[in-house]
Amino acid sequence: MPIDRDKAMAYEFPEGTGSYSNDEVILYHLGVGAGVPATDAGELEYTYEKNLKVLPSFVTTVLLSGGGSMMSVPGLEFNPMMLLHGEQDIEIHRPLPPEAKMKGRTRIADIYDKGKAALTILENSVSTEDGEPLFTTRMALFMRGEGGFGGESGPPAANQAPDREPDAVFEAATLPQQALLYRLNGDKNPLHCDPEFASMGGFDVPIIHGLCSYGITCKAVVDGMLDGDPTRVARYQARFKGVAWPGETYQVRCWKEDGKILIEAWSKERNEAIITNAAVTLR
Repeated sequence: MPIDRDKAMAYEFPEGTGSYSNDEVILYHLGVGAGVPATDAGELEYTYEKNLKVLPSFVTTVLLSGGGSMMSVPGLEFNPMMLLHGEQDIEIHRPLPPEAKMKGRTRIADIYDKGKAALTILENSVSTEDGEPLFTTRMALFMRGEGGFGGESGPPAANQAPDREPDAVFEAATLPQQALLYRLNGDKNPLHCDPEFASMGGFDVPIIHGLCSYGITCKAVVDGMLDGDPTRVARYQARFKGVAWPGETYQVRCWKEDGKILIEAWSKERNEAIITNAAVTLR
């Protein structure tokens, strides 16, 4: 059945609930490379419950139970094996606490017709138990083979890096076991740990999760451009351009432009883009 945009967008997901603790925050930070050097005061703020701060990108790992599934949305039939996570966008409405109980709702924010694929924007709006807005996440999901239903193609790519040298470049080294650490945040896709499965996907070795790259890049910008203060991030958008291998070094390139920091992340070893069209909007 072809995509029915109006029907899918009209679907009302049930409210979901969830929580996280400082242990989950610390595990996430370790998964995106925090803790090097282990006794550095700034790194301890990511890895020790005393004075614990929370990277904005942590919210991509927060799950709400009872909130329904994309697989149950009428008018949105697709093969999950053909699904690709193309972009990630988060908005942080207030400083993230190291522990929280939450509630939230999911919605299909839009569906674009890309010809060979449908691009679905899945939005989660999350608040505290008392109803105070906490964060909003938006995932751009490419459903390969589901295009051609007659919808609009969507806006052009935003946050293009300017045609000049970066204002700053930061390096973030990863561990050979980086993907093994990160998968403990909940994404157990064997693509990131099983060599045989990775080979079936066309990769010589398991690759780093896209959202792990998203977090590694976020940390590099917070530490390098924002004096280690994650509360200055109001929004963080990025497009997943390529893959990263465990053990590689990320080169995070930054440009200051009109209240934003425009960002690209590249593999230092291969000189290939990992993340592009990225931006941090400052508060």
